[in-house]
This record gives sequence, C-alpha cells and structure tokens, in this order.
Amino acid sequence: MITAERHQIILDILTRHGVVDLQSLVQRTKSSESTIRRDLALLEGQGILKRIHGGATLPSSKVAEPTMQEKSSKNLHDKQIIAKAAASMIRDGDCVYLDAGTTVSEMIPFVTNKKIIIVTNGLMHVDALTSANIPTYLLGGRIKMNTKAIVGSVAQENLKQYRFDKCFLGMNGVDIKFGLTTPDPEEAILKKMAMELAEETFVLADNSKFSEIFFAKVAEIDQVTIFTTNLANEAAKEYLDQTSLKVVTT
Repeated sequence: MITAERHQIILDILTRHGVVDLQSLVQRTKSSESTIRRDLALLEGQGILKRIHGGATLPSSKVAEPTMQEKSSKNLHDKQIIAKAAASMIRDGDCVYLDAGTTVSEMIPFVTNKKIIIVTNGLMHVDALTSANIPTYLLGGRIKMNTKAIVGSVAQENLKQYRFDKCFLGMNGVDIKFGLTTPDPEEAILKKMAMELAEETFVLADNSKFSEIFFAKVAEIDQVTIFTTNLANEAAKEYLDQTSLKVVTT
C-alpha cells in the first residue's frame, strides 16, 4: 500500500473516532509497525494528529476549555484516588490553597477531619467546605462561567494577602518540554502566584493530561510534585528524570 493510501486510512479513522490504534493500523494496511510509526510522526509534524502511547489522537485546541460538568465526569475514579493520595500530604495546622481544579475538589472529603485553614478560588468547592465546617477564605474577583473559577486582578490582589504551607493545583497540560500549561492566561497567573506563596506545591493531573500543551504557561515541571495515575513505564521514567512524580496505582 502506498503512503498516501495509508495516510487516508489514518485520517478516516481519526475523523470518525477521534483516536487511532497502532496495531489496528498495522492490520488494516498490512504494514509494519515501524512504517506506521513513521506515518504517525510525519502527520504529527504536519499538525494533523497527536501521537499518544499505542496510537494517535486528534490535536486539542490550546485555548478551548471544557465546562466544569464535562471535566467532573471525565476519569472520575482516577481523580478520586489522586485526590486521596494528595490529601494525605496535609497535616493538622496547615494553611492550604486549593485551586479550582476538578481533581482538587475531590480532595475535600479526605480533609474533613483535619484542623486546617483553606483559601480557594474555586466557587464549586464552597458548599463542600462549609458543610464540612472547614474554615475557608474565598477569593474575590471575576467568576469564569464555564469553570466557576474566580480569576482576574481582584483575585490576584486578594491572594497576595496569604501565605501557604501547601498549594494544590489542577492542570490542563503537563509536558516535559513546555511545562505546566492551562488555556486561560488569567488563571495561569493565579496558579503561578499561589505557587510562589506556598512552601510546597502539588499538581494533581490524571494521565490524560500528560504530553498536552495549552496556551498559557504556569511553571516548569521541576517546580512541583505531580500526583498522577497509571503512566506507562517509559513515560514515568522520563518524567521522573525531570520532576518529583508520585504515580498512584488504581
């Protein structure tokens, strides 16, 4: 089969399903793995697809951001076990920053018995925190309608008044070369500020966030400890060389 035909098969599957599997392409095209890998690399270089472990997917928008409902329902089990492991880092007496990430919100049930103070820009966290009688400070500022995060210059000024033992952040993209990224520059500024005001920073990111790159950079990966799940051994080793990585098994 000629190169153009293989590429057309790849694009047809991507158009229909959004993802393409390496082994199924080998069978469909009667080609070797090395040939298909070269095809995927070439198409990635043209911006047509994004390679992932075992295949490829359509490239994501660097500025589009899902709604809170869409984020909350995705990879929920992974988010819960990441959140439980991250919550174990909190000790009685800690002053803690929880940002508006959906994985971060899953930490709240695991800190209800701790004597802590929380500051947050996550409007969606408020009911759970107040129901648990956790002393909580909510930043003022502009509310993002799609994610219920509070951002902007007022939130930034509010945040400057606090200092934290630990900071917990959600993140849209985690990449060795391009670092920690998110679609919204205002939210990126707030995340970066929270990091600078904390003794320790933890990023909660399930494995779908790895090798993803978004518009606004927050920090380099070596500035944080990352909690995640089920990374392939090669990927885990690669990231371990660059940052503190805690892989929580499901």
